[in-house]
Amino acid sequence: MKKLSLFIAALLVLVVGAIAALVIFVNPNQFKPLIVEQAKKHTGLELVIDGDIRWTFFPSMGLELGRTELKNPAGFSQANLFKVERVGIDISVIPLLSNQLHIGNVLLDGAEIYLETLKDGRSNIDSLTQLSTTEETKSVPAKDTPVEKEIEPTVTENAWEINLAGVTVKNARLDIQDNQAATHLKLYDVQLTVSEFAANRWTKVDFSAQGSNNSQQFGATGKAEIKLSEDFKQYALRNIALNAHFNDAATQIEAMKLELATFEFDKANSLAFSMQGKAADLQLDVTGKTALVVDSAISTISIDELDLLAHLQGEALPQSPMKVAMNASFSFDIAKNSLNLVLEKLAANALELSGKASVKLTDIPQVRFTLHSQHIDLDEFLGLGQSQTDPVGDAQPTQSLQTTSSASAQEVEPDLSALKGVDMAGQVTIDQLKAANAKLQNVQTRFSVNRGVIDLSSLTAELYQGKVQTSAQIDARQTPATYHVKKTITGVKVQPLLVDVLNNDMLEGTGNIEADIQGKSLTPTGIQQNLVGTVAIKFADGAVNGINVAQLIRTNYAKIKGQSLDESDAVKKTDFSAMSATLKLNKGEVSTSNLTMQSPLLRIHGEGKANYLQETVDFLVRTSIVGTLKGQGGKDIDELRDVTVPINISGQWADPKFRLVFDDVLKQKAQKEIDRGIEKLGDKIQDEETKQAVDSLIKGLFKR
Repeated sequence: MKKLSLFIAALLVLVVGAIAALVIFVNPNQFKPLIVEQAKKHTGLELVIDGDIRWTFFPSMGLELGRTELKNPAGFSQANLFKVERVGIDISVIPLLSNQLHIGNVLLDGAEIYLETLKDGRSNIDSLTQLSTTEETKSVPAKDTPVEKEIEPTVTENAWEINLAGVTVKNARLDIQDNQAATHLKLYDVQLTVSEFAANRWTKVDFSAQGSNNSQQFGATGKAEIKLSEDFKQYALRNIALNAHFNDAATQIEAMKLELATFEFDKANSLAFSMQGKAADLQLDVTGKTALVVDSAISTISIDELDLLAHLQGEALPQSPMKVAMNASFSFDIAKNSLNLVLEKLAANALELSGKASVKLTDIPQVRFTLHSQHIDLDEFLGLGQSQTDPVGDAQPTQSLQTTSSASAQEVEPDLSALKGVDMAGQVTIDQLKAANAKLQNVQTRFSVNRGVIDLSSLTAELYQGKVQTSAQIDARQTPATYHVKKTITGVKVQPLLVDVLNNDMLEGTGNIEADIQGKSLTPTGIQQNLVGTVAIKFADGAVNGINVAQLIRTNYAKIKGQSLDESDAVKKTDFSAMSATLKLNKGEVSTSNLTMQSPLLRIHGEGKANYLQETVDFLVRTSIVGTLKGQGGKDIDELRDVTVPINISGQWADPKFRLVFDDVLKQKAQKEIDRGIEKLGDKIQDEETKQAVDSLIKGLFKR
């Protein structure tokens, strides 16, 4: 026992003596000129070590380096490319005897890196990359130079074992300034702690940093565990947690969290995330989970079974609050820069879609998609029609007009400038669609957005026992945007359509409509003020409700004759077998000169105009009686047969006024009697000149 104690004491004396000799006879500062020289040789930059290099003995033996600076080349805004206030390295001495390098804690305190690119493209790291390229070129032997066979190093049985107790980075800073791109990225208050490191063992990593990118501010803290293989070529991660925040002039993300239980290549890694904050006056709260898969070649990234739930709130939303739910899977091919999406469900409140999409990341991303929905109610989604009536359902036209006027004063053109950077095309199929209270079925549409031009190549649908086919184009490359729309409607039952859309049952029948309209501006008022084009309508087997033309003629004609006619129980309805017109739209006014309507007893021709901005009408309808008025439930007025009766319709749309112009009727009636008299008189007068004189005299008196 006494011999063992003496041996240990002797060993300790030997170690202490060796350390003392090392400290006494080896001055680490003598290596400073060599370090500076080698730095100049390999970087081309000046290295300045202001502080001393000294030995440390607590908590373990090591070296400590004081303030050190790597100077920038001339012409850059910062004096240094790299600067550190203090570097400390701890090394265990005794394990060196057993081919074991046990490095204690490595400390970098106050490290600062400044990377800068000038407007002419020169960078302060050019000298580093150029020297590296030169060295590689020198290392490649010429073709004619004989190459000595490389002697592979002999691998000893006792290979070195390297252990690192930890790394601590305190108060670090990274500054990247690009004067060409006018960007300035800063990372500051960077803290990094790495626990004891060894191959095939889990090592804990904790970090935090604050930063800015131009006017954007952000920060992050996180932790993870990492395990490296002995050759450092393979690694695994687990217990990853990241907390971050971000804000700029329009966005304030108060909290963003990401949790990854494990991360290994070619395996599904469970990922959970959440985000709360405000973006463009939109309050958002997002949570989700998915499975992340990255292949070992890092060529494909997959996100499987993404389950996302978001609660949104803001005035810009068509409905607020809005609940958005998405179930989808993504696959991103890094080599091809392409993304594929399978959308199981995308729901926004009651609106729900499913489909597929692909994105190819080029200068202008190419997006292609196919979407389907069983039912969409745009009126409910956009909040339309909720303030049209009072609590008991009575219309309030005065209040509506005031609201419209107020809304018009606040209208602004939508900002569609972002569409200039979009290349998107796809198709949407909707089984049932409600829009502007109109009900459509089997809606199929194909459209594209290409660099600011929206092209609706086809929209087909079934509505009210008929069909509609539409094509349209919107050019958003300028403000206000321009548009051109073509529409064909065939076999549509008009009355239920008008009742649903306009709450008006004035017209019945089966309608065919062809429209070709264009204009500029996408605000409601702008559309009305700039709309031009033509609309051709053809209706069959219908009726005009609210007016009984036959009754109107009978009643007014009876008054002229001094008679009374009680037809208060007559139906206010005028039947027709066919009706057609070509409407010309011109910036707030619609006019026609060829309105025609036919029925068994009437022939109607109309002309006039209406102003849909002021909601007024000034229309003249000429009605010719070709049959018996008994067909309309009244007494016969054969004396008006073949006489054209003008009816003037004027005033506001909500309360139009109907007036018969009987001056024309009486003139026509008198003219008919004169014609009959002249015809009888002409049989008795043989002289042609006398006939003409009598004819001119009578007609002249009538015209007066």
